[in-house]
Amino acid sequence: MARLSKDTWVVVTDSEKALFLRNLTDHENPNLEIVGSRTQENPPDREQSANRPGRKPDTGVQQRSAMEDTDWHQLAKERFAAELSDILYEKAHSGALESLVIVASPQVLGHLRQDMHKEVLERIIAEVPKTLTNHSVRDIERLVKQELDAA
Repeated sequence: MARLSKDTWVVVTDSEKALFLRNLTDHENPNLEIVGSRTQENPPDREQSANRPGRKPDTGVQQRSAMEDTDWHQLAKERFAAELSDILYEKAHSGALESLVIVASPQVLGHLRQDMHKEVLERIIAEVPKTLTNHSVRDIERLVKQELDAA
């Protein structure tokens, strides 16, 4: 069973914002303080795309097929996960991060796992597959403790 100890980091993220929290106390009465945050503007793909999808010649007389256009919104989500992974690596490598709990949706957790350095992965004590970015810090403390106690 994973437990929050003093100085455990809790990263609460979705694909557009992240909150970096550090536990000041113990598992029984977690007290998370905000040590940083990141946000990314990521409008829907339709607002980011400038052109119609391209067309290419197809087999047959005067047939053309549409080519799949880049999903800029999805690409920005993946870049945000890579940026978070880099931040966590810097913190782990400098010794500021000893243990880590990641709170994110399953899809975001998947992107983060792909990008994370081994040095960060070794410090993860728990993953909470929930989206809590719009919750208060007090709610996050309570919900993370509940999840860890249930595991």
